[in-house]
Amino acid sequence: MASTMKKTPTFLPLSLLLLLPLLASCVEKQVYIVYFGEHSGEKTLDEIEQTHQSYLFSVKETEEEARSSLLYSYKNSINGFAAVLTADEASKLSELEEVVSVFRSEPSKYSLQTTRSWEFVGLDEGERWDHMKRDDLLLKARYGKQVIVGLLDNGVWPESRSFRDEGMGHIPKSWKGICQSGDSFNSSNCNRKLIGARYYLKGYEQYYGPLNTSLDYRSPRDKDGHGTHTSSTVGGRRVHNASALGGFARGTASGGAPLVHLAIYKVCWAIPGQGKEEGNTCFAEDMLAAIDDAIGDGVHVLSISIGTYEPTFYTDDGISIGALHAIKKNIVVACSAGNSGPTPSTLSNPAPWIITVGASSVDRAFVASLLLGNGMKIEGQTVTPYKLEEKMYPLVYAAQVVGPNVPKNDTAGQCLPGSLSPEKAKGKIVMCLRGNGTRVGKGEEVRRAGGVGFILGNSPANGAELTADAHVLPATAVASDNAIKILKYINSTKKPMAYISPARTVLDRKPAPFMASFTSQGPNTITPDILKPDITGPGLNILAAWSGASSPTKLADDKRVVEYNILSGTSMSCPHVGAAAALLKAIHPTWTSAAIRSALITSAGLNNNLGKPITDASGHPATPFQYGSGHLRPSKAADPGLVYDASYSEYLLFLCYHGVTKFDPSFKCPKSPPTPNNLNYPSLAISKLNGTVTVKRTVTNVGGGGKSVYFSSVKPPMGFSVKVSPPILFFHHVGQKKSFTITVKAETEAETTIGKDEYAFGWLTWSDGVHIVRSPMAVSLA
Repeated sequence: MASTMKKTPTFLPLSLLLLLPLLASCVEKQVYIVYFGEHSGEKTLDEIEQTHQSYLFSVKETEEEARSSLLYSYKNSINGFAAVLTADEASKLSELEEVVSVFRSEPSKYSLQTTRSWEFVGLDEGERWDHMKRDDLLLKARYGKQVIVGLLDNGVWPESRSFRDEGMGHIPKSWKGICQSGDSFNSSNCNRKLIGARYYLKGYEQYYGPLNTSLDYRSPRDKDGHGTHTSSTVGGRRVHNASALGGFARGTASGGAPLVHLAIYKVCWAIPGQGKEEGNTCFAEDMLAAIDDAIGDGVHVLSISIGTYEPTFYTDDGISIGALHAIKKNIVVACSAGNSGPTPSTLSNPAPWIITVGASSVDRAFVASLLLGNGMKIEGQTVTPYKLEEKMYPLVYAAQVVGPNVPKNDTAGQCLPGSLSPEKAKGKIVMCLRGNGTRVGKGEEVRRAGGVGFILGNSPANGAELTADAHVLPATAVASDNAIKILKYINSTKKPMAYISPARTVLDRKPAPFMASFTSQGPNTITPDILKPDITGPGLNILAAWSGASSPTKLADDKRVVEYNILSGTSMSCPHVGAAAALLKAIHPTWTSAAIRSALITSAGLNNNLGKPITDASGHPATPFQYGSGHLRPSKAADPGLVYDASYSEYLLFLCYHGVTKFDPSFKCPKSPPTPNNLNYPSLAISKLNGTVTVKRTVTNVGGGGKSVYFSSVKPPMGFSVKVSPPILFFHHVGQKKSFTITVKAETEAETTIGKDEYAFGWLTWSDGVHIVRSPMAVSLA
């Protein structure tokens, strides 16, 4: 029974009220990562953990509280720990001299960046073994045999035919990893293809509470599809007659390096209260633990299709920290550039020790035309298997058929959940615009309201790029210009009508590749004098293996199950580069990770299949801030001629310049570290040039001939002069190094040709008549 007794009101002084939020923030506990850089001296794993706990003892009131607060103690290569701390405790630890950085774990900081593709980049698996040329890259690399690729993602579906291990050969002796058991997963799910699997969720559960096992498996098993897709893109076996739902993209599915061994590190998880189609979350402390284990397990390549929502400084970024420790062990690390395009300055993973990968198209389309009542035919794309009866249907714009309580604003035409009126939409084809909400969710809303089909219209930001989805009803997606034409038609007649044709797979489309509008773009906001992204690879409408516990749309009401699915994102392009790096590792096992990155960058292609420069989907010229050095060409990368090598200590000098002086206790920063544009990188960026700048580069001869002469040629950025000295390099043997300088000068007319904060782009190329070693340049004025 509720009490009727009156209480005397309590009043607090205003000064105390103002302090309450501050006091609350001091006592509120969150996960922080305390990072010390490299391990110093030889310590056992137990001694390392005891050392980490001693730091917690110093700020906690009891030993029991200190022990219970520790989530991870990073011990293999990374020196640090993740623990539950108050802001005050974290601040005290950050003041210690030996601490490199302390940063708070943020739940929304990281997310996943969601066969034909391999033929398109020149790794055609279609020919028979005995008909292949002996110098074919796959044969040279023995299909990636004995190379181990680790993937940080959201797990794997081990039963997929892409992960069969027949003919795989023995597991490399260097492998030290495990096959971790858990929900619906045990050691029998690993084999000679999937040689290891682990999962990490201490950070996730600290924030969200215990995992809801109806949302995800508490194990390395994939309930989403993304991790299965990326891992099969890297190293899936050849699977004949594979296709997406409805038979689209039918052919032989294969990873880029079909005989590599795969190690799965599940670090991304379903978000409670949110549909899987809206993405996952990945916590920095979980990823650091996974990378630390991967280094200890003995992987050779790491493929990480995860990015931040906004650029993050190197020592506050779990992926960046982990990747540099991996580089010290000569592990190649490839990461997604992100899916925040076409806005400039949005890219993730800008560290120079990471291969940062943008996304572009392949030469395949899934054409589903739209016929309007006025006779106009408009091309669209989809991979929905559903077909309309061949007749004309009433056509409406979503804003015309919304429910009575839906505001008539900009979102009314976007088919958001619950927005459409079944009375108005039933039996009609509904035109929905992109914007808020997911693409597949819009189709689900049309189906809920009784629509017979739907048209997904691009916004101007998406332009002409068409992402093919397996919608839950007949559908097609159209370019923004065509969306405007459809809307004009709808408004021009009292009874607009339309029909959506069944989709078909079309190969050899031109032009291809073009840049995906979603791919995050430069310039690099963390270090503008490092050009990022590095390269682009196939990332639009890519077919690969899928989880048997997820539908092709990931929608909760979609009960369809598929073996293979089509997905888009820099998540898809990253494993293409990861696979190419694995092949190069197999051919050149002694090369450094920097040499492999250089080979990929300097051999990339700049032209599409019409022989013209790469554009975006609308035909506008693309720049190195979208594609880096160009489109991935693995076969060229196997024999690059020259490489721009860089050592771990050069990356430490790079960090010294940025004020990070304690990363490695054995390394002492000089008083005047070199500027970032003097890092021996295979591209060149000079931001805010005032007058003249001279930088140095060193190349190593890796060409097969030994003796060679390389001539330089320059296409200078507009408004600048570029001088290379010496302009000719003479090499006498393989492994010989030669240095040169690049002097960039702003011409008097530069201010009239490019605006403030705008960049001009150019190219530096070395060639001996056989090899073409090309580097992009980006320059802006002060």
